[in-house]
Amino acid sequence: MLKIALTGNIGSGKSTVAKLFEDCGFYVYDADRIIKDFYKEKGEVYKRIVEVFGQEVLSEDGNIDTKKLADIVFSDKEKLSILENITHSALYGRLEEIFKTLPKDAVAIVEASLVLEKKSKGRYDFVVLVYAPYEVCKLRSLAKGMTQEDFERRWKNQMSPEEKLRLADYIVDNSKDLERTKERIKELCKLFKNLAAFQL
Repeated sequence: MLKIALTGNIGSGKSTVAKLFEDCGFYVYDADRIIKDFYKEKGEVYKRIVEVFGQEVLSEDGNIDTKKLADIVFSDKEKLSILENITHSALYGRLEEIFKTLPKDAVAIVEASLVLEKKSKGRYDFVVLVYAPYEVCKLRSLAKGMTQEDFERRWKNQMSPEEKLRLADYIVDNSKDLERTKERIKELCKLFKNLAAFQL
């Protein structure tokens, strides 16, 4: 089985690329969605977050209010680090459980924003970077309704896309038209299928 991290800065188009990989027949998992599932499950991750951050991160119905939580952690790097330690260890455990259920020739794509920042590249066979420069990422994020303030504070917690270019194994330049991106994904799909079959 081939394990691939799909990463990129906010607004780069990771979700678009993830869908294209899914269309190739790959198994695609969104790290953020898995973490949000932990919140809904109200298990160990939920309990730890309430224990550390207090009842103020909960909505009236007792669920974790992700906006309230984001407001706290994105203005305090130490608190952000604590939250990531809680959620990421649980995330890796859940992914390992999922990987065990997949066929031996599977290609598993994990969409994860902070793979390079958190130096977790070694957990994967390859890292694919969805690249777009700052201005493009900002325009896309604002077009989706994000405020400039929210975009800037999230951007500051990520390594620059240009720095990530040096660290990734494969690059998808998603700064221009979608057709060009689709062609690049076709190339990578063929390559990864061959590599997964070779591993058998």
